[in-house]
Amino acid sequence: MFRDKFPDLEDPHASEELLLAEEENILWGVNEGNDDCSSFTKSFLWFTALSVFFMSGTLFGFFWRGDLDGLCSEHTSQYSPIMKKVGITYNLHEFNGSLLKENIFRQDASPDVDAAWEALGVNYRGIRVPEKDAEQSGLTADQVQINPKYGGGYPANVAGLHHLHCLNVVRQSLYYNYDYYHSKAEGIFGNNDYIVRHQVSYCLDIIRQQLMCTVDTGVLGQVWVYPDNPEPHLDFNTHHRCKNFDQIRRWAEVNQMPKDPPVDYIAPPAPGTTIYNEMP
Repeated sequence: MFRDKFPDLEDPHASEELLLAEEENILWGVNEGNDDCSSFTKSFLWFTALSVFFMSGTLFGFFWRGDLDGLCSEHTSQYSPIMKKVGITYNLHEFNGSLLKENIFRQDASPDVDAAWEALGVNYRGIRVPEKDAEQSGLTADQVQINPKYGGGYPANVAGLHHLHCLNVVRQSLYYNYDYYHSKAEGIFGNNDYIVRHQVSYCLDIIRQQLMCTVDTGVLGQVWVYPDNPEPHLDFNTHHRCKNFDQIRRWAEVNQMPKDPPVDYIAPPAPGTTIYNEMP
């Protein structure tokens, strides 16, 4: 039995080989517990590497001061050339929520009030969207295009300014303003009452949809009023993060299409273009 466990002990060469093998195992740590040690080491190294990776990402995200406004607007808004030409930034503004202290936009119809609303860009002409930006801007080849001899592209209106245009229409239609604008017969009031009614109700509903689409998730707190007999009152003078409206409006103003374009400024519909039987 002893010879089976240690063969050829009488052979000097076999004895030397056995001793060398045992010394090599001791030198390199080859033993029964080595596999467990190796597994623990690998796991520890993987854990350390992952910890360093996640820590680096966290620190990068904390200290990075890149274009967060641009990333936010790209995620929440439809692309248009404005995002590239102007750039979107957000700034903190306090809303004027006073109930009884009216600003110019709330006053009764007058030339001064109309001028204030006009200054917001409510009646700007459309802009030209280059063909290379059309698809990304949500425009299709079936839509109206500008004659290539005048630069091509697509005539379009800035949506936000159109929403303000609609709000102005609703203002003009308020019961205490209606007679003033109806008598002037300008803008939508140059149409018959049937069309005016539908234009006003269209504007009302497009504003409803816009407000629901971009629903404000802020909250309105309450303040105390009337010291002699305190009552709670909603505080509408709230802070909001707003886009850079003035820069967007100025760009839209400068980039309006011609006031009196040539008769062939708009290209005729190409063969195969979809033409609707009625207004969509």
